[in-house]
Amino acid sequence: MISIYELKPKFQNLLRPLVKKLANIGVTANQVTVFAMLLSIATGFVVYAFSTNHPLIFIIVPIVLFVRMALNAIDGMLAREHHMKSNLGNFLNELGDVISDTALYLPFLSLTGISAPLLLTVIFLSILSEMTGIMGVVIGATRRYDGPMGKSDRAFVFGVLAILFTCGISAGMWTSSVFVLIIILILLNIYFRIVRALREAKH
Repeated sequence: MISIYELKPKFQNLLRPLVKKLANIGVTANQVTVFAMLLSIATGFVVYAFSTNHPLIFIIVPIVLFVRMALNAIDGMLAREHHMKSNLGNFLNELGDVISDTALYLPFLSLTGISAPLLLTVIFLSILSEMTGIMGVVIGATRRYDGPMGKSDRAFVFGVLAILFTCGISAGMWTSSVFVLIIILILLNIYFRIVRALREAKH
């Protein structure tokens, strides 16, 4: 099924000149990965701490989500194209993704009208989805990134939600409906990742 992840190669082409400059000055893939994670954690804390009295602060969420997406692409390109792959990098990359997602999505709990059980379910299933993708490698297949509602798709949806809340639109039944749809799509995502990984491992 269609996923924003499929646009990644074009996005990488835009970033390649920057990646070469970073490699030339000695920036490593692991440094970029850790920076992206720390940026996400710091953003989550700041947004949660100030959102009650300053709801406009949610505008930084889509900005950081986009920056983090770029940093994720950059660290991968540094690792693959500039010979910086490492076992530590694999751990940092996978753990950094789920930690960053959790840190950036939890602040939405501070909004009146947000269903905490549904949002926490979305976060839990997001982590489960990434674990499922990693399991592809464990059984001898490739790391699975199948959609729908993969990491990039979730970032897009939460970025749009943050913009809407910044514009003064209140959460309510409509956000619960959005979360239910996200949950259904992530469950499909998990199913596709399992089925395709098993199919790939057989060959």
